Amino acid sequence: MTNEEAILQRLERLAAALERMAPPSRQAIDFSAAEAFVWQAAPEGFLPVPHINRQPLGLLKGIDIAATQLLDNTRRFAKGLPANNALLWGARGMGKSSLVKAAHAEVRRELKLDRAAKGDLKLVEIHREDISTLPQCLGYMRQADMRFIIFCDDLSFDHDDTSYKSLKAVLEGGIEGRPHNVLFYATSNRRHLMPRDMIDNERATAINPGEAIEEKVSLSDRFGLWLGFHNASQQDYLDMVQSYARHHHLKIDDEALRREALEWSVTRGGRSGRVAWQFIQDLAGRLSQHLDV
Repeated sequence: MTNEEAILQRLERLAAALERMAPPSRQAIDFSAAEAFVWQAAPEGFLPVPHINRQPLGLLKGIDIAATQLLDNTRRFAKGLPANNALLWGARGMGKSSLVKAAHAEVRRELKLDRAAKGDLKLVEIHREDISTLPQCLGYMRQADMRFIIFCDDLSFDHDDTSYKSLKAVLEGGIEGRPHNVLFYATSNRRHLMPRDMIDNERATAINPGEAIEEKVSLSDRFGLWLGFHNASQQDYLDMVQSYARHHHLKIDDEALRREALEWSVTRGGRSGRVAWQFIQDLAGRLSQHLDV
């Protein structure tokens, strides 16, 4: 074997080794397969959602201001205009995640009716435990010719959790930043995405209390739109129940509906959109009627 042949063999082995070390190339995703997807971190991929679990926007009562703001923000984004990442925070069961899904459906319906509109609006859910893989998720969307709302339900971070840094870099401040065709919506029971006792502990034990909590608390500042959700009044709760009952044509008179709905809320120890929907499901079952969901 000549020196040239030996060198060529070594170069071929080196090239093969480098090829094995290189990460696999990203496969193009067919985002036209569904209107919504769930991001899967390992192995990387998008799982199509054949049927989205959601309620029509008109059935969400007691959150009119938040609904108007989120809907307007989503409309602007769908049209290619500037829009903000949104954090929906506050009381449990008051329709935060329901509003995100309903706003997506409403804006997508409007896009279909608008002949001048181009592209499509997709909803992609990312689970809380996969937030650290958000940059990889965005890599698939960056070159797509459609717009995406990435949605994370019940987003929060504990004391030793550092995955929030990935989210901070994506929302604002990173070199690449958020792609122009991606918006991030998150829901949380916590305004600053972390427990109050954790913030208080950092403030009490740190040498410089302000700097100790600044990095974590500043994450919520990356959301340009904050929408607060508060506990429902009795009238709001009854409005929710009546709206659901009429929409699903439940055969019960108004007085009985009101009485049973209030009794149900007492047994649950609170009033919210979730409690109202659970009552409607129980009522429909007792009436032997089906719900269109």
